[in-house]
Amino acid sequence: MPPFSSLSVDRALEPIPGKRVLRVQDLCVLLQLPLQRPAAQTIAMNYLGLVPPLIESGRVEDFTKAGQTLSVSQSPLDTSLCVFVSPTDASSNRSDPTPQEQPIYFASQAVAPVSERRLFVTDTLLIFTAFQKLGQTAGLNDSGWSQSGDNMAAMRKLAIDYVNFIKECWVHASQPLPRSEPLQFSAGQYRSLYTSFSLFVVLYLPEPGFEDIPVGEELMEWLNIHFIEPSTEEGDHLSALDRPWEDETFWPYLTRTILRGLSKASAFFLATLARHPSPHLRALAESLIPILTAQPLLRNFSSERDFTHAAHRWRDRVKGLRIEMDIVPEDERDEDKSGDAENWWTRLSDIVGILEGRESVVLRVCEDLGADWKEVCAAWGIFVDTRLRRQDLPDIVAQAMDVLPPDPTNLEDMVHANLMSDKPEQALEYAARLDLWLAAHMADVMERLGMVDAVPDEFGEITIRDHYLLAYAESLHADASLWRLTVEYMYACGDVGRLRADEVLLRVPLRLQTQNHQPKLRSQGAAEVGEGDQNEEVKTGDIVGVLKEINETCLEHQREEVRRVVCRVAARLLIDAKQLGLAISYYTSAEDWAGVGYVANRVLQEFWTSGPLPFTKLAEDVASSIHSLAESGCPHVFVYRLIFAVRYGRFQQIYHMMRGRVGEGLGLGDALAEVVGMFEEGIAPRGWWAVLLSDVLGIMTEDPSALPSTASSMTLLRKLDEITAHTRATSTGGSRGEAEADDYLGILCKALNEDEKGARQCLQSVRLTLAKGLARRYTLDSGGK
Repeated sequence: MPPFSSLSVDRALEPIPGKRVLRVQDLCVLLQLPLQRPAAQTIAMNYLGLVPPLIESGRVEDFTKAGQTLSVSQSPLDTSLCVFVSPTDASSNRSDPTPQEQPIYFASQAVAPVSERRLFVTDTLLIFTAFQKLGQTAGLNDSGWSQSGDNMAAMRKLAIDYVNFIKECWVHASQPLPRSEPLQFSAGQYRSLYTSFSLFVVLYLPEPGFEDIPVGEELMEWLNIHFIEPSTEEGDHLSALDRPWEDETFWPYLTRTILRGLSKASAFFLATLARHPSPHLRALAESLIPILTAQPLLRNFSSERDFTHAAHRWRDRVKGLRIEMDIVPEDERDEDKSGDAENWWTRLSDIVGILEGRESVVLRVCEDLGADWKEVCAAWGIFVDTRLRRQDLPDIVAQAMDVLPPDPTNLEDMVHANLMSDKPEQALEYAARLDLWLAAHMADVMERLGMVDAVPDEFGEITIRDHYLLAYAESLHADASLWRLTVEYMYACGDVGRLRADEVLLRVPLRLQTQNHQPKLRSQGAAEVGEGDQNEEVKTGDIVGVLKEINETCLEHQREEVRRVVCRVAARLLIDAKQLGLAISYYTSAEDWAGVGYVANRVLQEFWTSGPLPFTKLAEDVASSIHSLAESGCPHVFVYRLIFAVRYGRFQQIYHMMRGRVGEGLGLGDALAEVVGMFEEGIAPRGWWAVLLSDVLGIMTEDPSALPSTASSMTLLRKLDEITAHTRATSTGGSRGEAEADDYLGILCKALNEDEKGARQCLQSVRLTLAKGLARRYTLDSGGK
């Protein structure tokens, strides 16, 4: 049995749909533990070796005999993992302590973008988003939409935007500038992206109407831009010599400039041969210069037919030059009169052979010059087959790679090789190893061009495009503050991507608190919480800002359920921060009417937990929400409960403001009117009737002049009788009576900090006071007649 046959996984967070599950094998590799598996089984994966090693060499058996295994917990915020030792039997409670402390390993499955990479991934999202909008407006479901000239032109423009932006990043990374932080990726990495994506555009996104024209000149232009040969330094060195042909680099340099189509440089160095001792070479160089400068190029002609005719005439001139060379006596071909052997005739014959388009010469010369298969293919389209089409290129690539194979250790070269070989899936595999960004964005365009299948894989979940886009999105998710970028890529990936994006949005941190003594740090809009001082200050602006962006994202991608869940979560956080007015607005946005009722209960709860004054402040906070809440379709029961909380808060405000001024001739009549009004309007919940009646007792006791009218007194007495009737069963021991007693007297007990008996005594005092008040009212009313 393998030593780690059991794996405990923290299930507090359900796995995101379609997400790769970490395997036992992965953990063994992570912690540098030996893994028992069949010899034929291989595990191909990228991994991190976490140090220090968990177990010393040869001690694995002791680890397993101790009843221990490995557990992993994944962060709900990003792609980080926590790996730790746990008992093999999770249900066992071992009383004996662990003999020594065990390390907890924290690692991320991807490296978060920082420095220039953060700017790179953020800005290229704009182009990606434009691609998605193009697909939506052009009718992505139409299999022929990419064949439209307008759509192809738009796709080409956006792809060139990718190329130009990569170029800017490469140039920036190449500059020797003082930097506040080191580059995350070298200039060479961006150069590889630049060469690869630009080749992709050359091969698969030509200008509309030019898809079927010869591709040789475009390939050579791409080669000369990205792989400069011969070097400028070599040219400067040779041009400074009086007799450059005597330098050993002269003929290789001249041959390379001709092979690359650099006619001006070729003509310049051929002109220096006018001083050569050999009259034959001088004459041949003089004849060759106008031939080179007159080589026809397709871009200079209005039609391919005219270009083809010009190329035939030019090739005839090259044949004439070959005849001139052949008449040079053999004994004068390789030596000048000084006897210095420089083999000029053979060198010049190779050049003429290139111009003649001889396949064997092109292959041999490229090999001699140290060129690679790319240079063979570009030269092939310029000299060997000037009518080489894109669809014919893979055959030429195969022929070139037989002689000069690509470097399998060079990921950039392998991407180029598979692109030119018209093997898009293999190109994406190497691109993913080079840079996930490249694979994701090329795959996105490839699917639109019909280069890769737009149908799900054998498991029926995701397409090739979605596979790379989701992998790239996961790499962005290594930084939780990049959630906006993460979900934009995920939402572009069908049902699986949408489910993943939903889970990311549901886990975006909504943080309300920052430290008073520390400046607040922001990264992509997410608030960070510092450490140290425990005195915290509520910052509701943070959560409102983040929620606004989440709402916009959900509305854009039609994720209404996610938006409502996030609003409910935010409302609960705001309740904890006692920002109840905002909490109501988010519950309303989520159409969570029970949540609105919960807020009303929290406001009322503040009365007996914190006292009248804090309660009054909370009631004022929610007062402005009532009007909009009534228009939102909220059930009346919740609206009335909130109205009661506001009205009761207003009553407490009046009561506490006026009670100290009774002796100044100001009474508590307004406060009494508020209580009676809440009963008469029917907004007081029955659980609060007893509390309101106890408030009447306090008013009438403190201000004898505050007397309810006869009708109001009768209303109050009826409410008191109803309470008494429903709580009478308690004395007989009935369970129903106990429940009703709690419904009617529970809040009063909390407010008075008394038991049920104390609450009943309070209500008896209320009855007595109301009876006395009613008698006084009768007397006053009678005296007034």
